[in-house]
Amino acid sequence: MNRPAHAHRLGDLAERFGLKLLGDRDTTIRGVATLAGAGTGDLGFLANSRYRAQLATTQASAVIVASADVAGIETGRTVLLVAEQPYVSFARIAALFADDAAGSPGIHPSAVICADADIAEGVSIGPFCVIESGSRVEAGAVLGPHCTIGADCVVGAQSRLGANVTLVRRVRLGQRVLIHSGAVLGADGFGLAFDRDHWIKVPQLGGVRIGDDCEIGANTTIDRGALEDTVLEEDVRLDNQIQIAHNVVIGAHTAIAGCAAIAGSTRVGRYCLIGGAAGIIGHLTIADRVTITAMSLVTHSIRAAGEYSSGTPIQESRLWRRNAARFKHLDKLARQLADKDNGPSHE
Repeated sequence: MNRPAHAHRLGDLAERFGLKLLGDRDTTIRGVATLAGAGTGDLGFLANSRYRAQLATTQASAVIVASADVAGIETGRTVLLVAEQPYVSFARIAALFADDAAGSPGIHPSAVICADADIAEGVSIGPFCVIESGSRVEAGAVLGPHCTIGADCVVGAQSRLGANVTLVRRVRLGQRVLIHSGAVLGADGFGLAFDRDHWIKVPQLGGVRIGDDCEIGANTTIDRGALEDTVLEEDVRLDNQIQIAHNVVIGAHTAIAGCAAIAGSTRVGRYCLIGGAAGIIGHLTIADRVTITAMSLVTHSIRAAGEYSSGTPIQESRLWRRNAARFKHLDKLARQLADKDNGPSHE
């Protein structure tokens, strides 16, 4: 039977991803969508019980649900795939419908490649790329237009660089690394020494090492180390517009949301989650499995796993101004309460 490109039988998807199927296994899936936006041929998902009511009106041909959500659903109307983690299963299936960004093997005639650069077979190097001396591009790597690979860099096998990505110097990418447009890796760290009345730049002699299967968002910057390398271990995921300073080490499987900043020589553990616009000052240690909520400022090391927050939630401006005026009295109030608690008993 002929099917359109990117079409899959639901029974095949269930077998491929180890899911339980309730309904017609011959249902054809041609795309993925939200419950509210799905149409015939689309696969939706229910990962949050707040959207359960949308099951009654969705036009999706099939929906991925958790086993706990199956009860009460009209299975005769909508075909179900039952998953332990619906959103994870949805992500895996959605990848089958993603646009192919692998690029066609070959080197664009406008690319400028140094004679001693090592370029493997089967790479794709786009228009106006520059690859400098001593660098290596491994098999299956894709460089989008206007990428610059500086001296002594490695682009690992099957890695993909979007347009205008810059690896400045001494950057090592592992395998299957995805870097989105505009990211800069290997620029100088902010190293300065103050000599009486002026600054002296501290030479940045280290590099950047990125582990396998990492993703780095658009316009994110990762500085090279002063002496040792700045390091992202495997499967680290960085959102857009993040600043990683020199000599930072980020443990495997950690994810960091947009506009966060980590100052120099801080070590972040494995499986951490750092919220958007969070800031971490330098020379700290963050334990494994720490969650830092959005807009938090971390000023001391965190030695135990858990969730940590700082900052003041938004409120009406008049209340904020009133409370801000009271902040300066908090220490005095605390001392007064302490003196009262420690005073003589009248019992």
